[in-house]
Amino acid sequence: MKINFNKNNDGFVPAIIQDASTKNVLMLGYMNQEAYDKTIETKKVTFFSRSKQRLWTKGEESGNILNLVDIKNDCDKDTLLITVNPVGPTCHKGTDTCWGEDNKLSFGFLSELEDVIQNRKENQNDEKSYVASLFRKGINKIAQKVGEEAVEVVIEAKDDNEELFLNESADLLFHYLILLQAKGYELKDVVNILKLRS
Repeated sequence: MKINFNKNNDGFVPAIIQDASTKNVLMLGYMNQEAYDKTIETKKVTFFSRSKQRLWTKGEESGNILNLVDIKNDCDKDTLLITVNPVGPTCHKGTDTCWGEDNKLSFGFLSELEDVIQNRKENQNDEKSYVASLFRKGINKIAQKVGEEAVEVVIEAKDDNEELFLNESADLLFHYLILLQAKGYELKDVVNILKLRS
């Protein structure tokens, strides 16, 4: 891999560290050729510490190392994207990321929807909430709704009305997320099973 360490005449390139599983950005460091070579050799991410003026392997004191998965160079060959499997928190302040965020798997909008469903589950007294009413009725009603929506998806799949098919698919996914919460699980638990199967 050709890396332009001298683009800024300082011998360093930024190294963006990303979790290989969650895809969250964990930190930013700087590498020179020596740090890059050591990272490749040891499979542990090593930076050049500008404050200490020496090579610094992440976790050399704390044990919170970054196990190398892959390194990509950007189009200008002057910035690295390094995917890792972190051991422990990444930030020296004890947080998962240097931005103080939890390094958890997120499915974007679906994760937000799961949070709303969890809130409705915890606040079942909300008379205006359809989701809360399902939780009040119990697991049998929730499972029944998933079954009904699944049948409707199959029926619409056989027709040519794409809008109805997509709407019924959305209803099925929505009720399935409710069923998962009712059973004490989340989408990530199902994804983990799929990963094991692959």
